[in-house]
Amino acid sequence: MGSKVVASAAQSVADIHDGATLAVGGFGLSGVPNTLIQAVYDSAVADLAVVSNNCGAMDSGLAVLLSAGRISRVTGSYIGANKEFARQYLAGELEVELIPQGTLAERLRAGGCGIPAFYTPAGVGTQVADGGLPWRYDGDGSVSVASPPKEVREFDGVDHVLERGITTDFALVRAAKGDTHGNLVFNKSSRNFNPLAAMAGRITVAEVEELVEPGEIDPDQVHLPGIFVQRVVPLTAEQAADKKIEKRTISAPSARGTVQQP
Repeated sequence: MGSKVVASAAQSVADIHDGATLAVGGFGLSGVPNTLIQAVYDSAVADLAVVSNNCGAMDSGLAVLLSAGRISRVTGSYIGANKEFARQYLAGELEVELIPQGTLAERLRAGGCGIPAFYTPAGVGTQVADGGLPWRYDGDGSVSVASPPKEVREFDGVDHVLERGITTDFALVRAAKGDTHGNLVFNKSSRNFNPLAAMAGRITVAEVEELVEPGEIDPDQVHLPGIFVQRVVPLTAEQAADKKIEKRTISAPSARGTVQQP
């Protein structure tokens, strides 16, 4: 097996084309492949269909592509505080398929495992199963594209809805450590959707904070085998350290132990 290391982020995403589908790892601002997303932005591709839990926040992550009008469709679970996401959706500029978070995770995993579809009880009795969720508005508040109804089947007396596995043209992920063969290790909460997105991509590109040689990662510590990764991009120390915080919470100082002034 040869090295999968690519010299630059720009080179690693050079074949992403207009209209491509992308699975992107990350949750909020944790584990987001910002360097690869920036390289996609710099390439000027457009009309991208993105599958990701959310579509970035503030000026980070997929929000870079979204704000530039490069994304035409999002499959995800969470809009959050991304006001530009909400504006484009309600204005009819963006098609959005919102699905339960666990279902999204399993759809990505299923696609990566070659499973075309599966049944789940999540969404039964709602528009997720019955159809009618607004995928696209026409700009005046009317729904121009709505979700279709899905097959519902009973198992052991419980209704389940049929959900399709997801595969994409490309996947962009971020890992704490990776070797030159593409075996990846993720750090704590940044593991989130990254392994699942990586599995779903036909061509998966991983940016890694620390690049090591094969054999330096204990096989028992590998979170994602290199079979799912086609390209590895080592980050610079500055890129690896650039980790944003979405919300800072500061606790009020405790009154216990304070000294009363005379």
